[in-house]
Amino acid sequence: MVIVKLGGSLFNSRLLPNWLDKLATLSQRESIIIVPGGGPFADQIRQAQQQHNIDDAHAHHMALLAMSQFGLLLLGLCDRSIPLYYPTQAPFKAPENMLSIWLPDNNLLKEKQIRQNWETTSDSLALWLAQQLKPKKLTLLKHQIQQYNSIQTLSKIGTLDLTFPKQYNDTEIVTELFDVSQITDYSLALPKQALVL
Repeated sequence: MVIVKLGGSLFNSRLLPNWLDKLATLSQRESIIIVPGGGPFADQIRQAQQQHNIDDAHAHHMALLAMSQFGLLLLGLCDRSIPLYYPTQAPFKAPENMLSIWLPDNNLLKEKQIRQNWETTSDSLALWLAQQLKPKKLTLLKHQIQQYNSIQTLSKIGTLDLTFPKQYNDTEIVTELFDVSQITDYSLALPKQALVL
């Protein structure tokens, strides 16, 4: 099993259907779970929070639903995918040779280790899901990956969220950053090195 975080930044990208087709094809050999980003749905929540001055906890709950909205969009675009509800579906067993799309819901609010603010985005939630399900690897699809020498730097420049570094240090999950433009190069093989650069 492999977990792939597919960022909301792909919402307006011509690469989105190509990635869905690629992952659906690869999932016929090994199960893949997509973690959706929030995309424009999360952007609207940031705007709503600023306009109406709601607290981070409520905005975080709304952001989880934004991920689910993008996930539902992905399900609509890819008829070779199925929805995944976790932790509702715990204990979890990956369906064999399937592409699943995670739809996070309010059950995540009960997970005390998940911080309910904007420092925790879909990147950290993808890592949290990987910590629960123990995949072969976690892939984070990113635009224009730049080479830096530490996860902390990647977090400071916004490539990863602020919660990610500490959470990553507490895990042994093999994690890779992968440039979305290199779609033809993506495989299920383990990366040559983990995310630590």
